[in-house]
Amino acid sequence: MLITKEDIKSLDRIKRLNIINSITGIKPGNLIGTVSSNKVSNLAIFSSIIHLGSNPPLIGMITRPTDEVPRHTYTNILEQGFYTINHVPLEMTKSAHQTSAKYKEDISEFEACGFTEEYHGDFIAPYVKESKIKIGMKYVQSIPIEINGTILVIGEIQNIVISENIISEEGYIDLEHAKSVGISGLNSYYKLSLLDSYDYARVKP
Repeated sequence: MLITKEDIKSLDRIKRLNIINSITGIKPGNLIGTVSSNKVSNLAIFSSIIHLGSNPPLIGMITRPTDEVPRHTYTNILEQGFYTINHVPLEMTKSAHQTSAKYKEDISEFEACGFTEEYHGDFIAPYVKESKIKIGMKYVQSIPIEINGTILVIGEIQNIVISENIISEEGYIDLEHAKSVGISGLNSYYKLSLLDSYDYARVKP
């Protein structure tokens, strides 16, 4: 089957959205935890988290245009300057998916969707207690993507909360043991399983 650019343009909106959102394969499933200036916690699922660099440790995420519907996560990040990235727990995928519903600004998705807020030290943004891997982030920069109105939000890692039994002495993280979840498209969730680990690739003599 060959689907051309013209075919894509002529597709029904929902079918086009489903194809393009799924075509890149499995993406990481993460819950972004924030708090508003009115001290209302917010939790939203994202599948657009990307590694940008290790020194400094930067992570990016794509947020949708802010002029279409309210984006409480992005507003909170700009106002407070801090947020958390939490892996979606395998046993709570349905609850994680529910955080994508358009709750009002004064409703906390933590409470509405059955998650527990967790705080570490003086870090102001809430972590997800049920998550095995959680990252405290400081907002650094926003880069508008003019072609479609999305925004690349860049943050720097401030701390990592992780179970000791899922990280090796070398720093490798066992995502299968952590029971982290992957996402395809907008609503399909996948278990992760380790296939193999290989040595650093070098050109063979």
